[in-house]
Amino acid sequence: MAAAAGLPGSIRAVGQPVTVIEKPSGTPGVIRYETNRVLSGMGHERYTPDRPVEGQRPPDVLARRLFERGGVAAVHVNGNVITVQLATGDGSGIKEIIESLYTYYRPGVEVTVPS
Repeated sequence: MAAAAGLPGSIRAVGQPVTVIEKPSGTPGVIRYETNRVLSGMGHERYTPDRPVEGQRPPDVLARRLFERGGVAAVHVNGNVITVQLATGDGSGIKEIIESLYTYYRPGVEVTVPS
């Protein structure tokens, strides 16, 4: 990977990593994730694939990414807790999507500098 102008070649990703703990729930097909970042403030946010996710707040962006992954029936965000209802029973990769929520520059992504 070529380093961006003025950035060391050892930078692998830039942003704020999110620590995520995956916890099973008592309901089959539902996984709970706890993070070290508050995503929704004090409010509850519920997302389903039949309603377009509008907005650019962190819970909106996360819900869109999870639905783009596929296999997700619903997403609920309250503070630092994300509850995902699976449509397929396969939760692989969801934790990594949450962890990378605030990672903006990844290996292989060209950094553009405004002129």
